[in-house]
Amino acid sequence: MSYDIAIIGAGPAGASAALFAAKAGKKTIVIDSDQSITKRAWVENHYGVMEITGPDLVDVGKKQVAKFGAELVQGKVTGITKTGEGFQLASENGTYEAKHVIVATGVSVDLAESAGLNTKPGTEPRIKTVFDVDASGKTNVPGIWAAGTAAGVSVHTIITAGDGAKVAINVISELNGERYVDHDVMKS
Repeated sequence: MSYDIAIIGAGPAGASAALFAAKAGKKTIVIDSDQSITKRAWVENHYGVMEITGPDLVDVGKKQVAKFGAELVQGKVTGITKTGEGFQLASENGTYEAKHVIVATGVSVDLAESAGLNTKPGTEPRIKTVFDVDASGKTNVPGIWAAGTAAGVSVHTIITAGDGAKVAINVISELNGERYVDHDVMKS
C-alpha cells in the first residue's frame, strides 16, 4: 500500500504534520517509536492550553490525527530507500511506501546515514546534530523533508508543532501543484 505522505514520529512536529496532511485528504501514515521527549514534559507555555502533561499532549495529538484518517503505526523506522516514485521505509514491523517523507524524530537523527541526509550541528542546548534543511523543510534528498527539533527548531512544543504544520503545508502544496491553505470557519 502506498501513501502520499509518511511521517516518522508522532510528537508535536510529526502529529501536527500528520493532522494537516490527513485533513487535506492526503493518504497519510505516521510511524512512531513512542520515544518522544515530550512524554517527559510538563507544558504551561503552549498557546490555547492552560497546562498539560507531555503524555496527554501527545495522546490528544494522536487522536486528532486519527480523526482525520491518518494511519498510526507503532514501530521504529530503520531505513529509508529511494524507489521509482518515492520511498520505501523499513521498520521493525514491516515496510511502507510513500511519495514524500517527513522526518520528525525529535532528538534522533539516526536515519541520516541510511537515507543519505545531510546533517549539521544543532544550536539548541543538548541537541548536538540536526538535519540540514532549507526554510521550507526540504532536505538534500528531494522528497524527504524534516520538521521540528530534528530540523533544528526550538524544542518547545508550540514551536515544533508549528514547524510540523509548516512543513506539511509545503509538502501538500508540492503534491497539489499550488499553494495549499486550510482555514476553518465557525459554523453558524
